[in-house]
Amino acid sequence: MRAAAVVFVLAGMGAQTPAPVTPENVRQEARDLYARVVGFKTSVGLGQVPALAAFLADKLKAAGIPEGDIHILPLGETASLVARYRGDGTGGRPILLLGHMDVVTANPREWVRDPFTLIEQDGYFFGRGTADVKGDVTAITETFLRLKREGFVPTRDLIIVFTGDEETLQATTRDVVERHRDLVDAEFALNGDGGGGVLAEDTGQARLYYLQGAEKSYATYELTVHNPGGHSSEPRVENAIYDLADALKALQAYRFPVQSNEWTLGSLAASGAATPGPLGDAMRRFAANPKDSEAADRLAVEPTYVGRTRTTCVATMLKAGHAENALPQTATATVNCRIFPGTTRADVQAQLQRLAGPKVEITVDRGFDSVASPLRHDIRAAVARAVHASYPGIPIVPDQASYYTDGSILRAAGIPTYGVSGMFLKDSDNFAHGLNERMGVNAFYSGLTHWYVLVKALAGKGGAAP
Repeated sequence: MRAAAVVFVLAGMGAQTPAPVTPENVRQEARDLYARVVGFKTSVGLGQVPALAAFLADKLKAAGIPEGDIHILPLGETASLVARYRGDGTGGRPILLLGHMDVVTANPREWVRDPFTLIEQDGYFFGRGTADVKGDVTAITETFLRLKREGFVPTRDLIIVFTGDEETLQATTRDVVERHRDLVDAEFALNGDGGGGVLAEDTGQARLYYLQGAEKSYATYELTVHNPGGHSSEPRVENAIYDLADALKALQAYRFPVQSNEWTLGSLAASGAATPGPLGDAMRRFAANPKDSEAADRLAVEPTYVGRTRTTCVATMLKAGHAENALPQTATATVNCRIFPGTTRADVQAQLQRLAGPKVEITVDRGFDSVASPLRHDIRAAVARAVHASYPGIPIVPDQASYYTDGSILRAAGIPTYGVSGMFLKDSDNFAHGLNERMGVNAFYSGLTHWYVLVKALAGKGGAAP
């Protein structure tokens, strides 16, 4: 029942007068900045992330951020950018504003338009990173520039952290929290690479906004069986491929225990209210009672929703044998797991080992543990104010992502993180990581209002109460 109440309270925060439209000079400055940011080819292997970091650092320095408060932290071919906007300290510990400068690789020969040139057409901005996540990087930067011009003194320090390899290894994120914690330590973080709004497919009107407070963590395991092998004309009872297949069939038949938190319950309650039929009924029942096994079983067969109720592991790659006329000496499967916050990689590995049996060796190739952030009143209220400044009255829905971002690493490092992207998209317009990525022109400009209002709500005089 608590989750349903949360959605009701958040949905009822919309009786507010929209904030004034972002001034035209700010919109134009932000559009020019967006074009420059998209123009940097910051995909892996091209080495342009440090150049983008230097460009943004220069913009912040020119706006009045002291050089000593701006840090470019190199790491291999990439880098992160940290910049501190100092406040008067009356509001408590700093707020971290998070985004990433890198983008997924884009092949210009496959795109209709040059992916690294911002092109405005048919009501959209096209270009790699327009949605993921250079729109929010631009909006956060522009917010700093605008507030500095206005002489705004925040009640607490504001820290920009733009990382450089979120789409690949996330090494820059680990670097800033492990080796530069003094530069980035904060009470909480606002992540431009999470949350965000949904537009209706038919009308283009705003439907709802997701406030993201948790993400599943990611781990990849290698399951390997070794065998002496031999000639295929003399097959053994034990066979590495068969033993591995038995382990994978055991995994296929297994369901990890049902789990929930206030983010998943709030999301399912809101989704269930808008979803007809047995699926919507299962969402509502699960949100009201996570111990409802029938509701959990119904959600478990829905690929979109199974990840919201438990850890999931699935085989994704196979490699076995060395010759067609020889018994396999080694067989290996790659199993990718998306782990519910609060469950560790070691817990999952132990369960995989129980399923696979003693013949199978299991190792962790890569991964990390994740936790959920607390659902805070002041952040809920500030986000509602920011969203309703452009989209009055729409529901603000708590959410846990089945993917992961840099926010997972910050949460694991003790910095609660909230996905609060200022961008709204139709589901059919979501081409992040794909061809012809785009962002609505109006959605981008509303995102400027979003970040401006959000920062002032949390770090301005008379802001949201904790």
